[in-house]
Amino acid sequence: HAKAILRYESHFTLLLKRLHWSTLRLRYFKLIPEVFSFKYHFLHLFLPSADTKHIRCSGHQMKSCLLGTVPILSWLPRYPIRENALGDLISGISVGIMQLPQGMAYALLASVPPVFGLYSSFYPVLIYFIFGTSKHISVGTYAVMSVMIGGVTERLAPDSKFMTWDNVTNTSIIDTVARDDERVRVAAAVTFVSGLFQILLGLVQFGFVVTYLSEPLVRGYTTGAAIHVIVSQLKYTFGVNPVRHNGPLSLIYTVLEICYLLPQSNIGTLVTSVITILGLIAAKELNAFLGKKIPVPIPVELIIVIATVISWQFYLQQEYGVDVVGVIPSGLQPPVFPDTSVFGQVIGDGFALSVVGYGIAISLGRIFALKYGYKVDSNQELVALGLSNSIGGIFQCFTVSCSMSRTMVQESAGGKTQVAGALSAVVILFITLWIGSLFEDLPKAVLAAIIHVNLHSMMKQFLDIPALWKTNRVDMLVWVATFILTLLLNPDIGLAASIGFSLLTVIFRTQLPKYSILGQVPETDIYKPLDEYHQVRQVPGILIFRSSATLYFANAEMYQETLNSKRLQVCLQGETDSGAFVTPVLTRSREMYDYSLRVLTGTNEAHEPCCYRIVTAPTSDVIQHKVPHRKAPAIKPRTLLL
Repeated sequence: HAKAILRYESHFTLLLKRLHWSTLRLRYFKLIPEVFSFKYHFLHLFLPSADTKHIRCSGHQMKSCLLGTVPILSWLPRYPIRENALGDLISGISVGIMQLPQGMAYALLASVPPVFGLYSSFYPVLIYFIFGTSKHISVGTYAVMSVMIGGVTERLAPDSKFMTWDNVTNTSIIDTVARDDERVRVAAAVTFVSGLFQILLGLVQFGFVVTYLSEPLVRGYTTGAAIHVIVSQLKYTFGVNPVRHNGPLSLIYTVLEICYLLPQSNIGTLVTSVITILGLIAAKELNAFLGKKIPVPIPVELIIVIATVISWQFYLQQEYGVDVVGVIPSGLQPPVFPDTSVFGQVIGDGFALSVVGYGIAISLGRIFALKYGYKVDSNQELVALGLSNSIGGIFQCFTVSCSMSRTMVQESAGGKTQVAGALSAVVILFITLWIGSLFEDLPKAVLAAIIHVNLHSMMKQFLDIPALWKTNRVDMLVWVATFILTLLLNPDIGLAASIGFSLLTVIFRTQLPKYSILGQVPETDIYKPLDEYHQVRQVPGILIFRSSATLYFANAEMYQETLNSKRLQVCLQGETDSGAFVTPVLTRSREMYDYSLRVLTGTNEAHEPCCYRIVTAPTSDVIQHKVPHRKAPAIKPRTLLL
């Protein structure tokens, strides 16, 4: 323990001496090195044989570690106020206004009271502001994550668990207060667990896992999850109360039951939904038409203010039975550690949420990083999202990720740094503390309409199918299979099944590669397949055989069979003789070299002796004898295998 204390205190002492603290104006830290020096000499009395050279690190290394872990320390002191402040301010206010209706609407998806959507739009955003590396993404509530949380909360806290008997009406009623409290505890627990998974994956440098979430898989999954979101909001659109179904095929059962309950729809709720959807679509089309003429998009989400005033003035709840948001308490909730007894029941859901949330955030973050020329650290993004979710779970938030619609607004409004996200959190804080109670008469049908219109862009992803059919049919198969599995098996199980299917396609691609014979484009060093290009010509006396996959045990036998058949086919056509073989195989290690040599040796066991060349070089260099090679019996090479 004394060694550990000495090590970390020595590191911190060196850090304070070598960092340029004058930039941050932390003058009071001048006393800390002397305090640590006293402790160092005190500990050295108990460790006289300790080698202090091995328990220290350079100040540069300590500084790099600190700035990498807390990125705000690297970019905030150099923040260009004149260039970025105005754009970040306008962008932060615009995104904060969007966060208000989306937070409350996505809270309905998570089956928790709407005010907890506002909490989820505040605490996690501030945490990401400190630890995140993407300058443009808008972290907060997200439809796909919310519907996954809703599946967990309604599974562990169903309505049937809180049914009570009313002696006055002789009917069973639901204790909504107890039910909502239990669902908030479940949502906080699964959020905390998902945050822990993300932190652990980030600490072990597991950010590369996102490479297994291909773009067709992510887009097919989000499209299927969007269908789940739309179906879950139909009860608020029509004013009906269907029974909640869980497990595989639950989406189909829910749609059938809603169709059965359509005659019982509330007319006031249905009219409110239709008018709101038409108004939102008209406002968005107007934004698209005036996009280049106005500096900031029109905040169409302010329609909730109009809807609240209309609901309050015309008594929609009392006169027409329109369901409203209800009580919105002012202020913030005190921190409460999540219920640990629930952790065992939500481990699988927490892992799924951590992977989905990270995949969506890092995909969108890399798009904007490539566009604006900066780098997003994938492992640090895992840690940032993990801290946002784990700390958010302590403050009774539900899992957050990156929203495409808010990110586009943040970028188009002039946001250039993470300051825009922090300012949006300040807007939410102002609403939560002082004016949140004004939205108690807001109809839930309006929030459902906002969700329907916001998911309009996800429905456009169906256009990926014809595009992928023309470019890569295997990717199209992954997209369609992911979409179907997500629809039928729900987002959590559907994600695992989709990843498994995607990995199977990778295996089949390596086991069933494309083999071809290459020819040379005249007067160039370009080689193309003979059966696809008519202008290429075969090199005299040389057969160039190419495989699209790396040679390994799963495709070695097929490689041998195809090689023999191609060789015999060319020999029968009289295009070359049946002489020896020269074989370049792309290898990166001695083990792969030896394996390739064994496989290719077995190719001609029934034929004459051969000369093999295994190299890592372009085809033109091999043909022009520019590459040194390893030979078997010294026979003049006449055939090239690639």
